[in-house]
Amino acid sequence: MNHSKRVEWSRLDNASKYFAATYSEKDEKVFRLSCEFFEEVDPEILQQALDETIERFPYYRSVLRRGIFWYYLENSDIHPLVEKEDKPVCAPIYRKYERKLLFRVLYYNKRISIEVFHALSDGTGALRFMMTLVYYYLLIKYRDEFSDQIPELSYNASISEKKDDSFNRYYQGRHFKKQVKSKKEKKKSKKVYRLKGTRFEENRVKIIEGTMSAKAVLDEAHKYNTTMTVFLSAILLRSIYMDMPVRKKDYSLVLSVPINLRQYFKSETASNFFSTMNIEYNFGKGSMDLSEVIESLNESFRKELTEERLNEHLNWQMSIEKNLFARVLPLPLKNLFVRIADEVVERRTTACISNLGRIQMPSQFDGYIRQFIVVPNVRRPQLAVCSYGDKMVVTFGSPFEETEVLKNFFKSLSEMGIKIEISSNM
Repeated sequence: MNHSKRVEWSRLDNASKYFAATYSEKDEKVFRLSCEFFEEVDPEILQQALDETIERFPYYRSVLRRGIFWYYLENSDIHPLVEKEDKPVCAPIYRKYERKLLFRVLYYNKRISIEVFHALSDGTGALRFMMTLVYYYLLIKYRDEFSDQIPELSYNASISEKKDDSFNRYYQGRHFKKQVKSKKEKKKSKKVYRLKGTRFEENRVKIIEGTMSAKAVLDEAHKYNTTMTVFLSAILLRSIYMDMPVRKKDYSLVLSVPINLRQYFKSETASNFFSTMNIEYNFGKGSMDLSEVIESLNESFRKELTEERLNEHLNWQMSIEKNLFARVLPLPLKNLFVRIADEVVERRTTACISNLGRIQMPSQFDGYIRQFIVVPNVRRPQLAVCSYGDKMVVTFGSPFEETEVLKNFFKSLSEMGIKIEISSNM
């Protein structure tokens, strides 16, 4: 007697619904994480490591499906295979009529990379997958060296914790709505400067990596009594302003900054769990002096990173999804409204900066790993940062040929005495 296999499915989290609805040929919603070793990658061992990793992240075997009202994830029996890198960086992954996994694992020379469709996970969630993959790769390749003492991997969440929908867990519902009902304020419309340029053919992106000493950059940030993220944000804003047309010098610059909500709400999820804040500065009304820019950004970050504001962000995101009218709309109409809203947000943003922070692996691996790199999904020019040991990599991703802003950025750091090693995919 034949029994049909039971199909398992799960709902998308709040952010995943947005990415599924807004991807396009110009914005594929794909980002990359890479780990560079001191020795060449062995693809057979990498495949063994992937086999071990996928058992601990079965959620990554999911494929994206379209329902009448919502997208959803369906479990599959597709076996992921490592691939030698031969496509453009962050090439398309999801296609609505194809039943494919939402990530890929690549290798090239001394580097392994994972590329992820953002509906599957955010940067922190994907990093946890990547760290596990690197862990098993090194454990298998150098098993003799670790035979006496097996290193421990810090991320050991259960499978249910890894796929947890933390947006839904921390949504306060009606209680939140009553709290913030009287706090809504109308914001005056303002002119926001948008970076534009000549797009590459076939929607390719320019990736430029700057590797430098994390300590050297942090020491400079501490001179201004600020954090690494604020320091780099201030330099980025000044770099953009230097290249602005004179007629637009009075426009505001707005940086979109992702917030890893796991730092503020208890969660071990490997799915999406982040929000974003917009940080604004107007050089027409302010000063070009770096200390004054940093002082302004410090205040903006302090206001946004409070428990009250984070709850506002999270509950506002969820309240749209929970709206009765939105819930009964057919999926094509939902997609239309989400894309319109996304375009409105896009027009109010100049650039984006994302800092994954300090990546920690077992100390026994220090002699095998050179650095980690993060490449953001690129719709507009974006800057992504991560560090491992004393190596910090600042990655610029841009769909435009023009490079003036990033030249200004790296020149500013270089003039502070910071040595930078530059590499590019073009």
